Amino acid sequence: MTTDDSILIAGGTVIDSSQAIHAKRDVLIEGGRIAAIAESIGRERAKHVIDATGLIVCPGFIDLHCHLREPGGSASETIASGTAAAASGGFTTVFCMPNTNPVCDSHVVVKFILVRAQEAGSIRVVPIAAVTRDQKGEQLADLGALMSAGAGAYSDDGRPVSNAMVMRRALTYAHMLDMPIFDHAEDLSLTADGVMHEGNVSLRLGLKGIPRSSEATIVARDCALSHETGGRLHICHVSNRDSVAAIRHWKDRGAPVTAEVSPHHLTLTDEAVCAGEGYRTSAKMKPPLCSEDDRRSLIEALEDGTIDCIATDHAPHSPPSKDALFQDAPFGILGFESAFAVLYTTFVASGRWKLDFLIEKMTSAPAEVIGAEWGTLRPGSCADVALLRVGEPYVFDEARVKSLSRNSPWLGQSFGGRVVATLAEGRVVFKEEAALCATDPSAGPCGPRPVVIADPTLTRGRVSGT
Repeated sequence: MTTDDSILIAGGTVIDSSQAIHAKRDVLIEGGRIAAIAESIGRERAKHVIDATGLIVCPGFIDLHCHLREPGGSASETIASGTAAAASGGFTTVFCMPNTNPVCDSHVVVKFILVRAQEAGSIRVVPIAAVTRDQKGEQLADLGALMSAGAGAYSDDGRPVSNAMVMRRALTYAHMLDMPIFDHAEDLSLTADGVMHEGNVSLRLGLKGIPRSSEATIVARDCALSHETGGRLHICHVSNRDSVAAIRHWKDRGAPVTAEVSPHHLTLTDEAVCAGEGYRTSAKMKPPLCSEDDRRSLIEALEDGTIDCIATDHAPHSPPSKDALFQDAPFGILGFESAFAVLYTTFVASGRWKLDFLIEKMTSAPAEVIGAEWGTLRPGSCADVALLRVGEPYVFDEARVKSLSRNSPWLGQSFGGRVVATLAEGRVVFKEEAALCATDPSAGPCGPRPVVIADPTLTRGRVSGT
């Protein structure tokens, strides 16, 4: 017996590190959950079918670090546009940072984000609440009330918690609540008015630099506090070799520390700032892109487990704000829509990584950091699924960008892998435009809730739906 919302994803290659699966499998979805995964599942068991021949089927990606800008920054992004961008990049769960306007430091703002995500968002949104009131680093926010309202973690991201005693108290309370603190590690006195990594490139370009120690000293401080208090600490957007050394040291001592690295820090260096005779504000972010030695250290740290997972740090800024002198432009670049394509092309297509490793670092690894049951296709789990096409070139151009912003250094580049469809809790929330709607007469016309059905006139491996 089939249900109206049952979907069969048939004929794809399933890669799921949580179950050590890399094989041709069919995946059956019922009631928004994975009902079965097997070598062959009869099509009569599902109302709708996705022919995934030639595609990779994996858990939906999880992003522990993004900026959706709402409330207060709708010129750059909204929850609706941000989650649409995330879905097009294969993400089904995103954790959004609290540096909004007003700051997400009260149960009212947490609830607002959750309601807006339910009303306008296409995927799961988990608010990260501020550690301190108004992110000023002085007084702790009401951490218990924020957790009760639905916050999934605490962070003052966009700014550090500069006062060590305030951070120590925060880790102590967070430990009592069994909640993690996501750490923006930066010593503002060392950053000063720097705009890029301090090194040979900044010297050549005549731009003020930010030393590695701006991040690394706070990483070391907060890892020590985590070890002392037992509070779970997650280091955001690790950027350089000195930070890696500090994380490795404190992990070896048993500190409850995890860490993330972004696609841009894994693939770009400070050389990306210079483009011909001008400066590229799309390569300006904080922490800044560092040297090739730093990039290699980050790759090795991800491979050996010192860094736990990949997170995009999707940070949209409106085109007018980025179209400015380099020193005046805001820090941050887009991340959702390019993450898989950039990482697949750089590391998997080149032969350095197996595709399984990349998918693990974007699915089960971030889920483990936060202790969630997402990032898996295990029967009974939420039907969060990404369908990937690899080995076929495509150009990442503005037509593919669903974000309201355009601050990406990869626009116009060609990549060898992409996301072709995304399902969140069994709903199709993204598909390539070439995948046309095909209507099953028994199911009625395509409506506001996406459906997926087989149509033999469509190219194999394409997804049909609304």
